[in-house]
Amino acid sequence: MPPPAAQPGPLPVRIVLVRPRNPENLGAVARAMKNFELGDWAIVSLGTHDFATARRVAVHAEELLDRPRLAATLDEAVADCAWVVGTSARKTRGKRRLLPEEVAREAAARAPATTAIVFGEERSGLDAETIDRCHDLSFIPAGAEQPSLNLAQAVLLYAYEARLAAGVVAPGRQGAFATDADLQRVEEALRRVLQAGRFLGAEERHAVGDLAAVLRRARPSPREARLWETALRTVRRRLPEG
Repeated sequence: MPPPAAQPGPLPVRIVLVRPRNPENLGAVARAMKNFELGDWAIVSLGTHDFATARRVAVHAEELLDRPRLAATLDEAVADCAWVVGTSARKTRGKRRLLPEEVAREAAARAPATTAIVFGEERSGLDAETIDRCHDLSFIPAGAEQPSLNLAQAVLLYAYEARLAAGVVAPGRQGAFATDADLQRVEEALRRVLQAGRFLGAEERHAVGDLAAVLRRARPSPREARLWETALRTVRRRLPEG
């Protein structure tokens, strides 16, 4: 008899919780992640320290509560990720609005680079600043009478889709992708060039973000990102001041 087919491994997905306040949700998120073999998560500005309550809910996933990445800012939590997706039903100029299964398929195509899926706090979700910081957005098409899902329920759905995509979508390009930190440096170098060239007005508005989004969608390698950054910094040095 032929050997049984190997089971697909988990996708390189990081669950990022921003300011979670409810310890039961922390435990339920850990359990949902364990259900679908996700082990990478980060918590930004932890709003509760009641881990005893969280552990009672995290049935057979208590070890995940011992090792989340605790971060002071979203930048810190996603610096080594190649793609950052915020979960929000808002429509934001320049950002795609993807269904959970679309996020999972693209995360698989971007593997082995890490995709961060960012969830807001229980009462109000992600704020405008955090949404602006994400590369793309994703929403769960819930019913109009009750469109808001519990935090752990939402994580469960994305974890489930990630598990499915791991089994049906082949990994994409071989080799590393530029991280969010790499592309943040490119974006800052671009901003300085556009300021020096007087392309930007008194208010930056969307220009830099829209241009940087094109580069992010191209999924450059670390070497390509460094080349962009070096080229832009060289051009900036040769432009007149003021």
